[in-house]
This record gives sequence, C-alpha cells and structure tokens, in this order.
Amino acid sequence: MITMDITLVIQIINMIVLMFLLNKFLYVPVKKILKERSDKLQGVQGEISDFEDKTALRQKEVDAKMAKASGKAKAALDTARAGAQAAGDEKLAAIKAEADAGKEEKIAEIRSQVKNARKELQKGLDGFATDMAGKILGRSL
Repeated sequence: MITMDITLVIQIINMIVLMFLLNKFLYVPVKKILKERSDKLQGVQGEISDFEDKTALRQKEVDAKMAKASGKAKAALDTARAGAQAAGDEKLAAIKAEADAGKEEKIAEIRSQVKNARKELQKGLDGFATDMAGKILGRSL
C-alpha cells in the first residue's frame, strides 16, 4: 500500500521543479522555434504568391505579344499568298493563251491536211468505184 512520508513530498517538489525546468529549457524554446518557422513559412508563401502573380502577368504579356506576332505573320503570309496566286494566275493565263494559239495552229493545219486528203481521195474515188464495180460484176465497165 501507499505510505505517506517525506519521499512523497520530495517527489512532488521534484515534479514541480522538473515542470519549471522543462518549461524554461524545452517547451518555450521549441514553441519559439516553431513560431519562427511558421512566420518564415508564411513569408516564403507570400513571396511565392507574389512570384506567381508576376508570372501570370508576364505570361499574359507574352501571350499578347505572341498573338500580335501571329497576326502579323498571318497577314504577311496572306499577302505573300495573294501575290503568289496573282503571279501564278498571270503565268497560267499566259501559258493557256500560248497553248490556245498553238492549238488553233494545229487545228488549222489538220483541217488543211484533211481537206487535201479529201481532194486526193475524191480524185481517186471515181476510178476506184469503177474498178470495184467491174470486179463485183465480173466485167469491165
């Protein structure tokens, strides 16, 4: 069983002294270090949010510049395309005109050859018809 004597009082005094010593040398410094860390962490988080804000602002600026540059590049590309299309159309029209002229010359030449061939065939047609009729009939006409 528990007996009450002087050792109990000494143990109580020992515990009280231990609590004061632990509070002074352990709990208060640890709390102070934790508070300093918390303050430092909040400061770093504040700096991070400032950097994020600046980053977002710079990103918007970069996006605006990229959009502007993209617009200029598109306009330049459209202008170059229009110029190339116009030059291509001109060359195509010149080639087509040249081809049409060549075609007309060839058609005229072929018509002339057909006309000459018809004349020559017409000349020989009478003699050929007489020869064929003679062969068919078996006698000369």
